[in-house]
Amino acid sequence: MSAELKEEVVGRNPRSVEEARAFVKHVESLFMPWNVEGIVAGFTDDCVVRFGDLPEFRGKAELTRFFRARSARQRDYRLRKELRAMMGDVLANYWEGDWEDAQTGAKMIGRGVEIWQLRQGKIARWEAAFNLREAGKTGGGGIL
Repeated sequence: MSAELKEEVVGRNPRSVEEARAFVKHVESLFMPWNVEGIVAGFTDDCVVRFGDLPEFRGKAELTRFFRARSARQRDYRLRKELRAMMGDVLANYWEGDWEDAQTGAKMIGRGVEIWQLRQGKIARWEAAFNLREAGKTGGGGIL
């Protein structure tokens, strides 16, 4: 079941922390189960995406390809997002997730932060930094 946005906030940016929290929870709901069409509908046509160490990409066609590939790879994806900051047209959230890697069968966990710049209630710029690892294994990414 998705967390629906109130009709009066659809098509505009959140104006309060409560509306911003609802926006983040709505986006979270679209990942469980994967609703690629619903996720992509929440972005502007000219969106800019900087996701981890992937090359920057733009537009809904590339975004759709990205989410279709992710949804195929991340089985039983469980995601939790929490609003961390709101300033003007920018929202920041922290997320944690777990899934089964469809290629390896490994149980995976991840966490990260996202910055969303909004335009008319849609994500126009998405920047994401995150870490992921196999569950039960230590992290550190080679720095510890």
